[in-house]
Amino acid sequence: MNFDASWENLWRPVVEISILAVGIYYILMFVRRTHGWGVLTGILVLLGMLVVTTILDLTVLNWMLVQFFGFSAYAVLILFHPEIRRLLARLGNLPNFSQIREQRETIEVIVQTVDRLSDVKIGALIAIEQNHDLSQTVEVGVPVDCDATPEMLETIFFPNNAIHDGGVIIHGDRISYAACIFPLTRRQDLQKSLGTRHRAAIGLSEETDAVVVLVSEETGMISYAHQGKLVRGLSCEELRSILSTLIVKAPRSVKRAARQQELQRVIKKKTVA
Repeated sequence: MNFDASWENLWRPVVEISILAVGIYYILMFVRRTHGWGVLTGILVLLGMLVVTTILDLTVLNWMLVQFFGFSAYAVLILFHPEIRRLLARLGNLPNFSQIREQRETIEVIVQTVDRLSDVKIGALIAIEQNHDLSQTVEVGVPVDCDATPEMLETIFFPNNAIHDGGVIIHGDRISYAACIFPLTRRQDLQKSLGTRHRAAIGLSEETDAVVVLVSEETGMISYAHQGKLVRGLSCEELRSILSTLIVKAPRSVKRAARQQELQRVIKKKTVA
């Protein structure tokens, strides 16, 4: 048996299967964080029923399922249109220097805003949109669509302002919406002292990949929520470092890795939920 010929016939299928497996895995991980996950689960259930009806020779049910999957390509394009658009946009928006600069400027705007609001104990709730489209999860309030600046954010959260209640959504370097209603967490193990603003921050971070920054109206304390965890009592420097780690898609380095380890120790100490 010619070993070289066997390997020549084997390596192509191995490469194809590996690429398909990795691609399917990342697509599933992406869809799992979106509202299309329930639809995809339903399609997989129907696909399993198709296999069962084929094995058991259930002619009528099998025919109906075959007809359904005959139009599945059109159904996928319609049902998963938002997810496909975001996935393609994510593939096309690889980090570059201009994006990193924009992300750092947005972080500085948020840090300056919460620093000022914390000093005068004005409450704030700011969601930084990442891959997940927040307009599908929150009850959007007033469209703003303006440059994110400390002055604009302070104006929005000023107590006598008509749109100061609720949260703000920041997309890129712009304020998309104000006066938004974020979903409240349903967790029962939270401290009783946590108010609606903190529970809304946790709730949104549980359902999306957004980073939510907030200022307590009662104490002026600066906090942030991400992936269902709430970290309180941050300084402006700590918040700046944390946001840089979570948002800025810069290449990893030894210095950056060391800073992340130090931040993890700080976060562990100040995590309350």
